[in-house]
Amino acid sequence: MPLYKEELRYFITAALDEDIGAGDLTTLATIPADAQLKADMNARETMVIAGIDIAAKIIHTVDSAIKVEIMVQDGVEVTAGNVIMRLEGNARNILTAERSALNVLQHLSGIATLTRQYVKEIEHTDCRLLDTRKTIPMYRKLAKYASRMGGAMNHRMRLDDGILIKDNHIASIGSVEKAITAAKEYGSTRSTIGITVECDTLDQAAEAVNAGADRLLLDNMTLDMLEVVVAKYKDQVKLEASGGITLETIKLIAETGVDYISVGRITQSAPAVDIGLDYLN
Repeated sequence: MPLYKEELRYFITAALDEDIGAGDLTTLATIPADAQLKADMNARETMVIAGIDIAAKIIHTVDSAIKVEIMVQDGVEVTAGNVIMRLEGNARNILTAERSALNVLQHLSGIATLTRQYVKEIEHTDCRLLDTRKTIPMYRKLAKYASRMGGAMNHRMRLDDGILIKDNHIASIGSVEKAITAAKEYGSTRSTIGITVECDTLDQAAEAVNAGADRLLLDNMTLDMLEVVVAKYKDQVKLEASGGITLETIKLIAETGVDYISVGRITQSAPAVDIGLDYLN
């Protein structure tokens, strides 16, 4: 599970409270209390699964007696028509749990699916895909878990995970060199990624390397600029490209020789995949 036990309990409780409220009026009004159902959760398009155990936990939180058979594990790519999960139990409770379980599974699988598409574009290189902090509030651990299932590496879960000096930090303190010096004095050993500096220009990249940066975040640089930085500094610092990177551009960027590419849209803009719950009786 991507969440600790207490975090998961809180998340599921909040999700069910949000969706059910005081009760599922339609189901209570139309479905007999003792009615039983069998149902398959089916993929309706190609996707990478993420969140299957959370979806099962949501269902069991509503009714622990529902039989849940997980057919596909997280990280596995499936195609339209594949059965992901099979359910059997009280009809009212399955219907009540359905939406919350599907919402989580569709959203996380959407992130994993888009991430996998990016990973496939660069798998012929040594470059690794990184996620970012561009996530829905309170969904960060889940979103980053889903990106891992898609094949990305997690990068900075929180602000306390690493020193990343960006343009606003540089503008506030006066220069790249001053920012790096201040970070070293503060204690760069507190950072899991050393000192990373965002660089928009070749001059900034040179200044950052000379001042002792551990990694350069090469923001919105052209392919020609990236190639220059790789040729000059690859043996001295780690190099990460970022900024508006799409499925159409990531391949060429990876082929410049950068070590990492960070893409915010895999967690910020991934569309939910299409998963349906189809009743068998």
